[in-house]
Amino acid sequence: MKGPRPVVLSGPSGAGKSTLLKKLLKDYDEVFGFSVSHTTRQPRPGEENGKDYHFVTREEMQKEVDAGGFVEHAEFSGNMYGTSKAAIQAVQAQNQICVLDIDMQGVKNIKKTDLNPIYISVQVPSIEILEKRLRERETETEESLQKRLRAACVDMELSKEVGLFDLIIINDNLEEAYSELKNVLAEEIQKVQGSKKT
Repeated sequence: MKGPRPVVLSGPSGAGKSTLLKKLLKDYDEVFGFSVSHTTRQPRPGEENGKDYHFVTREEMQKEVDAGGFVEHAEFSGNMYGTSKAAIQAVQAQNQICVLDIDMQGVKNIKKTDLNPIYISVQVPSIEILEKRLRERETETEESLQKRLRAACVDMELSKEVGLFDLIIINDNLEEAYSELKNVLAEEIQKVQGSKKT
């Protein structure tokens, strides 16, 4: 794939990936582009097709997966999710660094491709802090909260695998975590900014 090197951002729900990503996209809106994932789940109120997700039928998505159109895909809670090659290429065609927000299964799938992204894991200092953050959101049922906590424990354990990530950020302090994120991406940011000036 031509264009700037993509970034894979992974970590459990509640670790602060979305917050870090929003800051990055706000500060460098010309540099970064977000890869919109495909999903077979139904849109929630306020979600827009093409902005939040590409909402597709299971048949449509399976057909594209079978044709090799996805760099990664997974099933979660009965719905399929995935990142298409076309979604990444659309961002790269704008001379932007494509950011992929992906779970651990997706990370392992992307490792098998020639995408060559920068792998970053955003983690919480502890499961207790994660539970507190998720409860404060007030968006989860007790059952879904417990499911997310179990998934986070697995995620945190798997992220320790040597060589899986280029950087693991423990998001204990948002400004410090954001500074770490910017530092690891500085070289790619400069390349994109430099090429936009010419």
